[in-house]
Amino acid sequence: MADRELIDYYRARAAEYEQIYYRHVPERRREIDEQAEDLRELVRGKDILDLACGTGYWTQRMARTASFIAAADISAEMLREARKKEYDTPTAFVMADLYSLPFRAASFDMITLGFWFSHQPKQEYDLFFRQLAQPLKDDGLIWMIDNNPLAEGSQLNSVRTDVYGNNYKRRYLQTGEEYVILKNHFSEDQLKEIFAPYFTIRRLVFRTYYWSILLVK
Repeated sequence: MADRELIDYYRARAAEYEQIYYRHVPERRREIDEQAEDLRELVRGKDILDLACGTGYWTQRMARTASFIAAADISAEMLREARKKEYDTPTAFVMADLYSLPFRAASFDMITLGFWFSHQPKQEYDLFFRQLAQPLKDDGLIWMIDNNPLAEGSQLNSVRTDVYGNNYKRRYLQTGEEYVILKNHFSEDQLKEIFAPYFTIRRLVFRTYYWSILLVK
């Protein structure tokens, strides 16, 4: 489960978080835009559960074509930022922990999860994947996106690894405040090995800055 320092980091970072999407690196920008365009088509006409929705960046893009979105995050500060945006489809914001989701079984066509999996402890994958499957309809879809090391910039600031192989990195806010958070990176083959025992992999996109995966329950 998410550790307290990770939660505190994102609570403190909420107001500045969305800057990551607007860094002036053309290839990086292209990758994000391509993912957003693809996602809009994937969610068209569907009921979506957007987990770890953060500031609503992906929520807002999905709202252009989705039928309904429930956007959940554990951080009240992130949800406050998300609620400032306008959405083109009915969107409900819910403060919730990934491990105690307040949704009925089999109630969503698709689950999306942006930039969270790299924070997920490796030793809890089995529990995490069971939690993801619970609110999803049979043959429902799961879409995830996360970053590759190059997207982290020149200073990776790796601090240590634990007995489970999780990597911990040093992160700084604009105020200079320092946090050490769990942050894993994966090769394309590692992603296949992680997800294949639990889901059908419909598509895996592995680019320079970001990867995304589309899974079937």
